[in-house]
Amino acid sequence: MSNTGDTPPPETPAAEGAEGADGAIADAEAAVENGGEALGDIAPSPDASEDIVSGANALKDAVSEQSVTVASIIERLDAFGFTIDDTRISAWSILVVIMVLLGVIVFARLASKLAHKALGKLTRFDASQRLLAEKLATIVVWAFAILIGIDMLGIDLTALAVFSGAFGLAIGFGLQKTFGNLLAGILLLMDKSIKPGDVISVADSAGNEGFGQIRKIGIRAISVVTRDQTEYLIPNENLMINQVVNWSYSSREVRVKAPVGVSYGSDLDLVTKLLYQAVDDTPRVLDTPKPRVNLMGFGNSSVDFEVRFWILDPEEGMANIRSDIYMRIWQLFKEHDIEIPFPQNDLNLRDNAQFQQLVSAIGGRGAKGE
Repeated sequence: MSNTGDTPPPETPAAEGAEGADGAIADAEAAVENGGEALGDIAPSPDASEDIVSGANALKDAVSEQSVTVASIIERLDAFGFTIDDTRISAWSILVVIMVLLGVIVFARLASKLAHKALGKLTRFDASQRLLAEKLATIVVWAFAILIGIDMLGIDLTALAVFSGAFGLAIGFGLQKTFGNLLAGILLLMDKSIKPGDVISVADSAGNEGFGQIRKIGIRAISVVTRDQTEYLIPNENLMINQVVNWSYSSREVRVKAPVGVSYGSDLDLVTKLLYQAVDDTPRVLDTPKPRVNLMGFGNSSVDFEVRFWILDPEEGMANIRSDIYMRIWQLFKEHDIEIPFPQNDLNLRDNAQFQQLVSAIGGRGAKGE
């Protein structure tokens, strides 16, 4: 059989492959054009910048939908600003940061007060345990409030990566003592070595030692109030590394000593009796443990006694109770003619010719003057 001239010749496989390749190339070009347009739609413009506080933009959009007047004010505030790299800082974002910070501070303080009241009502802790729990609750509340503030602001912390190293190092050196005092205060409360209400020895800048009562233990320092209402703020870290005299650590009973001297011609039994009576007649002195009068020795001009007695309230003063004891001893000694001696020296002059001439000369001048 033979093909007629009207019948088209059949297509060869090579022709079919060429047409398929042309179609694939056309489809690829179309895809590239469409992809370029799509990428152009999502690619950021060279002038676009991201606000460091993304929460400020969200708040601006929310407020703008409610009031046109407020929206115009926000737009003006947002117009004042500057851009660092791809980060924009405006007056509006700064205002939002300030408002959130104030809100975080108010929230943290109110939450801390509520937590302190709840701990006082719902727990049976002693003074040191309750204070420790309040400090830990305060730290947790503030940490939670700060995290909420960061979340509300939507701060992009990666934008501050350039400054984080130097800033963190500066804070580390600057707050080293602060964190040391904070940890020292927590440790003091945990081992109960020092707690509010204790009486400790306090030395002023001149080195004079006095007694003070701990009023409170803060984050940085403890507050100690002396009898003259002078308030000392002692860093917590100093109490950890230095020697501290705590007069009421294990017991509030404190022994006070009062030395007394009498003349050698005194009746020592009567003196002892009068010293015991002086202690018994003075308020604040405890009956148990019993007071004690000791003969300490024989001095150059007196027989030395020492009165030892106990009190339960050292925060009320140590010098005043000793003064009351001395005042009563003075009154009793005067009533019973007991002499409190003072130092006396006897001068012995050797008799010789020169001394006799001096005495004669002095005597002669006296006679001429008469």
